[in-house]
Amino acid sequence: MRRALHSAGFAMLTLWIAAPLLPLLIWAFAGRWVYPALVPQDFSLHAWGQSAAPQQRVIAATGTSLGLALTTAMTATALGALAARGLVLYRPPAAGLVRLLLLAPVLVPPFALAVGVQEVFVRAGLSDQPAGVALVHLVPALPYTVLVMIGGYATYDLRMEQTARTLGASRTAVLRHVTLPALAPALLASATLAFLVSWSEYLMTVLVGGGVVTTLPLLLFATAAGSGNQALTAVLGILTVAPPVLLFGVSAALLRRHRAVWTDPDPSPSSAAPGIERRP
Repeated sequence: MRRALHSAGFAMLTLWIAAPLLPLLIWAFAGRWVYPALVPQDFSLHAWGQSAAPQQRVIAATGTSLGLALTTAMTATALGALAARGLVLYRPPAAGLVRLLLLAPVLVPPFALAVGVQEVFVRAGLSDQPAGVALVHLVPALPYTVLVMIGGYATYDLRMEQTARTLGASRTAVLRHVTLPALAPALLASATLAFLVSWSEYLMTVLVGGGVVTTLPLLLFATAAGSGNQALTAVLGILTVAPPVLLFGVSAALLRRHRAVWTDPDPSPSSAAPGIERRP
């Protein structure tokens, strides 16, 4: 009974998430769809071929979005991990104020924040270039990575590092064999969130990128607002949705696998980690 309820809940959740994507899929393969027909009169791959044309800039915008999102994910995760480590393990003076300042970007209305940040970036000469856009994406992404890494460090025992150092391990070895494995779930969740924030960021990309730096969300909005080509808009919508969904699925699978390894109740030698021999 419990298994059936679990399956039914999972099916309903999948339907809830997938239902809004169904019109996109139909439009992306629609050749001719004239009102009042409920379904297209014929199907075609014309919109997909059109999206691959150089003048549409879809491939270039996808590459720009991926580059910005990956850069933001790695940088924001590293900075968030360092900030969380200091706040949780070393408890500096005025830690509450520091935490409030780090989380401030999610407390301020996005438009007010974007206008203020744009002014700073223009004066600093960082506008209209990918480096400036990557830097500004850190503003909304960093609070989420700090929050996630604070949760990761909340159960982290610093004595594991001290014990490894006492046994002669170098700082690099401690980082590689103690810190990173213990914080792997939090790091993965943090990087995933930062990637998603950067991938979907529109307002700050427009203001700081100045239309010179074109990402996939910008191209999607411009096509939806001005082209009237609904099939091409649907293709761009699918291309915008697919990477976050894929990343979320891969992250969930990795987190499930990591949890299964750390909670493995099987004491047999075959289940031990590579290179580690379990004693009876």
